[in-house]
Amino acid sequence: MAQPKYVMNLDRLTMIPESERERLKPITEKFAFRVNDYYLSLIDWNDPDDPIRRLVIPNEGELMEYGRWDASDEEANYVVPGCQHKYGTTALLIVSEVCGAYCRYCFRKRLFRNDVKEAVSNVDPGIEYIAANPSINNVLLTGGDSLILGTPKLRSIIERLREIDHVKIIRLGSKMPVFNPMRIYEDEALLELIKQYSTPEKRIYVMAHINHPREITPEAKRGFQALHEAGAIVVNQTPIIRGINDDADVLAELLDQLSWAGVTPYYFFINRPVAGNRDFVVSLQRAYQLVEQAKAKTSGLGKRVRLSMSHSSGKIEILAIENGKAYLKYHQSREGNYGQFMILDCPPEASWFDDLPGSEKYWQKEEEEQDSEAIEAV
Repeated sequence: MAQPKYVMNLDRLTMIPESERERLKPITEKFAFRVNDYYLSLIDWNDPDDPIRRLVIPNEGELMEYGRWDASDEEANYVVPGCQHKYGTTALLIVSEVCGAYCRYCFRKRLFRNDVKEAVSNVDPGIEYIAANPSINNVLLTGGDSLILGTPKLRSIIERLREIDHVKIIRLGSKMPVFNPMRIYEDEALLELIKQYSTPEKRIYVMAHINHPREITPEAKRGFQALHEAGAIVVNQTPIIRGINDDADVLAELLDQLSWAGVTPYYFFINRPVAGNRDFVVSLQRAYQLVEQAKAKTSGLGKRVRLSMSHSSGKIEILAIENGKAYLKYHQSREGNYGQFMILDCPPEASWFDDLPGSEKYWQKEEEEQDSEAIEAV
């Protein structure tokens, strides 16, 4: 199958009435628009609520006042340009500000603005930082989308990371396995790169972003198989997104299809409260109920998924929400509070950790300590 052609102009989408395209253009002036003809072919244009359409086609709700550009305070985690180090063993290299698809719910929408520059073309400072910190045993190449990079550029980064003995795992964050699977199975150089550097001792993981079972097409399965044969391990993470996958049957089908295809269900996330995201938000209580209902319909392989929030203070796992209480624990923690168990009131409309009364004692304390350290440094 030929590589898909990319579309960055709404006027090319003649399946959308002209009047609607005109209404949507102001959104693309604020948030970039990019899709390809393969992914567009998955949309049922007769269904105005089609979930694939909702994933990539701008909607007027994106202009509603809501949230922040950086809801998880990623800016605070940069140690050198282009490299974040929030948790002890993991570093992130922001290798691309470009995605194949600009998913409308994306928590990094700030990267799709012309006045933002977080990815760097020179990864030397990040790789040097990683090499100097033996506690870092896994590195996530992200952005944007790591597989939007040309294979020669990707090779140059992976080769340098593999020269660092303490880096055991390299992770590639990408939507490409379902957005442009041909980029994977038709690129022999990419598969050879993975085969060379994903070894029994030091694996390459592909962190796929699959939001809906309809994305798992025959082409996508062919891409999964090519990655498996090359020695990569493929896992999946997706937020629970209103109007896209906030349905227990849809989530159960997604868990089933992933496990049948050998893709590990890794995380269901709570959608972060970022600018332009209001229409995609699901309450914590509803997200928990949907996930539990979905898990009841799938096998133990599907049940491996965890429901979590990527908060500024850490990755918070939602263990249960019952009788107006949220039962939580720190799955990851910026301050080392791993496994800390929390019981907090959970109002029905709460959709983020900060919405839970009493949660501030866990995250405001960190911010106050950081402010104090900054003052002392001055």
